[in-house]
Amino acid sequence: MLQLTPSHSLHQPLLSPQSLPFSLLQTCKTQREAEQHHAISLKTGTFSDPAIASRFLSLYADPKINNLDYARSVFDQIEEPTLVSWNVLIKCYVGNQRSHDAIVLFYELLHELVPDNFTVPCVIKGCARLNAIGEGKQIHGLVLKIGLGLDKFVQSSLVSLYSKCGEIGLARKVFDQMLDRDLVTWNSLIDGYARCGEVEVAMELFDQMQERDSFSWTVLVDGLSKCGKVEMAREIFDRMPHRNLVSWNAMINGYMKSGDFEMARQLFSRMPTRDIITWNSMIAGYEFNGQFMEALELFQEILEEDIMPSHATLVSALSAISGLAILSKGRWIHSFMVKHGFDLDGVLGTSLIEMYSKCGSIESALAVFRAIDRKKLGHWTAIIVGLGMHGMADQVLELFLEMRKNGMHPHGITFIGVLNACSHAGLVDLGRYYFNLMINDYEIEPTIEHYGCFVDILCRAGCLDEAKNVIESMPMKPNKVIWMSLLSGARNHGNVEVGDYAARHLIDVSPDSVGCYVLLSNMYAAADKWEKVSQVREIMRKRGVKKDPGCSSIEHRGVLHEFIVGDKSHPRTKDIYSKLTEMREKLKSVGHVPDTSQVLLCLQEEKEKEAELENHSERLAIAFGLINLEPGSPIRIIKNLRVCNDCHSVTKLLSSIYDREIIVRDNSRFHHFRNGSCSCKDFW
Repeated sequence: MLQLTPSHSLHQPLLSPQSLPFSLLQTCKTQREAEQHHAISLKTGTFSDPAIASRFLSLYADPKINNLDYARSVFDQIEEPTLVSWNVLIKCYVGNQRSHDAIVLFYELLHELVPDNFTVPCVIKGCARLNAIGEGKQIHGLVLKIGLGLDKFVQSSLVSLYSKCGEIGLARKVFDQMLDRDLVTWNSLIDGYARCGEVEVAMELFDQMQERDSFSWTVLVDGLSKCGKVEMAREIFDRMPHRNLVSWNAMINGYMKSGDFEMARQLFSRMPTRDIITWNSMIAGYEFNGQFMEALELFQEILEEDIMPSHATLVSALSAISGLAILSKGRWIHSFMVKHGFDLDGVLGTSLIEMYSKCGSIESALAVFRAIDRKKLGHWTAIIVGLGMHGMADQVLELFLEMRKNGMHPHGITFIGVLNACSHAGLVDLGRYYFNLMINDYEIEPTIEHYGCFVDILCRAGCLDEAKNVIESMPMKPNKVIWMSLLSGARNHGNVEVGDYAARHLIDVSPDSVGCYVLLSNMYAAADKWEKVSQVREIMRKRGVKKDPGCSSIEHRGVLHEFIVGDKSHPRTKDIYSKLTEMREKLKSVGHVPDTSQVLLCLQEEKEKEAELENHSERLAIAFGLINLEPGSPIRIIKNLRVCNDCHSVTKLLSSIYDREIIVRDNSRFHHFRNGSCSCKDFW
């Protein structure tokens, strides 16, 4: 640091312009030292010297200090910056993830100077980061005009640009023109082929390489894993002379994406070191494969090892909680996020809204949504979809209108939430309006999910001919969900002709769908077509179609209790069945008559059918909830199948008899039972 002595006069320059940058600026290591010398140069008038100003620019742009704002301020004060100064600032912009500003600055440079072989690779790197292939091609054209087309650094950057942006043909063309190819260029091209799924070509190039580094091996492992060729990826992985952390993570990702989470766990257990990416890969992989409990157990391990979870970790954990509907764990993670200052303005806020919605606490989802100051489209969409699942159509449409007034443009998923709300609330006219609004005003091409929602709206309202016409005019092949909606609508509205039509197509698309045969049989039985009922039963027998067992789960004190139909494995089975007997007596006393129309075909006697209904999994879960949960607290249940007609009627009555709110999430939507009524319009 500069020391003033009594002989110095503040009215005289302390150092000459020539001596300042070399005697003092070379020794600067911190921003404070640079600022001190900067202040002295302004006081003494030496800053006006272009060489000194350029040196300050380099200091502020240096990675050790890396103050982009100061660097830009200095640059703007240089009257005629040299090409070196332009290059320094462009590099600083790219290094600070502000590639767009780097490209803008580059275009300003073109009005003043001709770029060199330092400028061009740097700005091309910025284009690659932004996936700005159009701008990259323009710069490539400029490169050829100014005679840098054969410069190896420029060529290498172009290979990297085209590889990362998916223009592998152009990358190969530049690569083939190169006389001097370094290891980085080979790796870039191999990475490009791997990204495009052309792993055979990537392997050919790999075999041609005279020199390889860990990146060369890792790129191949990652590319093969992402393309689903996990066995080939493992072969390369096992051949690696030195496995780095990235290669371990790539292999784990590959196994998880192929569904082999057991092999992923084996690798995870063998790893010498792990980073947060490793943990995230495992947790996200378990969640992706429906192993929600395993995902949450690993999340707990992270916390026990004092590893701070990242945003990605929390998103995966919240998604796993959504799958299990363990509300208490979701609330705990929410508290953890608040305690550690995680920002909810981004994807975490969206995940939190989705978690509360799927766990049956739509009030908490709304509270999170309202608390987010800078709401993005993802937040609006999440709450609209959540409210739609819960059948709260009025709130959905109010929020949708509010969102549009705030200048937000809905995307396709937003409209799925709106259409779902219209479907579950029976709003057929509004459903038509919003379906057409999406196409005409927002120019969103309907996906099969949009068509599925619209067909469901029409079928619930009994507009079966219109629904049939929509299906026949779809630009894509209808899926199981769409045909099931039409069959269900035909059954509910007693249209055997449309039901036959839907069933034929449904069996073609999904011959093992037991719901198809049950609905078809019920429709025939309701129409007294008993020969048809027998035919359906025979088809089921020949094809070996069996009904998936119903499974319902309920959380109590952080533990998930699961029940299947007729389950007697629970430690409190005696108490549960005693409560079931009490429930049956109370239901009889209020005049409930069991609806056996949807019971399995193999049961002939009416008493057998009634007994089977009484042991449905959600009733066991309700009994458990009545025994264990505090009086007045909601009973939240998640079921893997759709709630049958009789269980829906029974749950409505039980909510009134026991004065309890009962929330059931089936494989279609949420049902909120309060005071003998339900939020849905699913049952007639």
